[in-house]
Amino acid sequence: MPERKDIPVTHVPLEELAILQTNICQALSDPKRILILYALNEHPRHVNDLAADLGLPQPTVSRHLRVLRQQSLVLTEREGVWTTYRLADRRIIQVLDTMQQVMFDGLKRKTAVFSNQIPA
Repeated sequence: MPERKDIPVTHVPLEELAILQTNICQALSDPKRILILYALNEHPRHVNDLAADLGLPQPTVSRHLRVLRQQSLVLTEREGVWTTYRLADRRIIQVLDTMQQVMFDGLKRKTAVFSNQIPA
């Protein structure tokens, strides 16, 4: 895929943005999937380890891992009867961290506006 740094966002095809939304954004739409990605950023794990570490039922973690795998955000590696899950691309953590910072900065701006509206 070509590098997008030099292309203005107004020139990105709508179809490409729709694919981005369908693949990545929907995969990130559940907080449990985000937790799984952060856990896998620490180190690769088996589904049972993820479930125990996150305090979630194993079937729930398996369902979320399936979505993340379908969207190529996690990769699997078979070890006998065990499957190890790992991040497909660590840049997804940078994306999540950036999104979190945007959220926090927006909350700070809202708080500042609200604080300035309260009479002293």
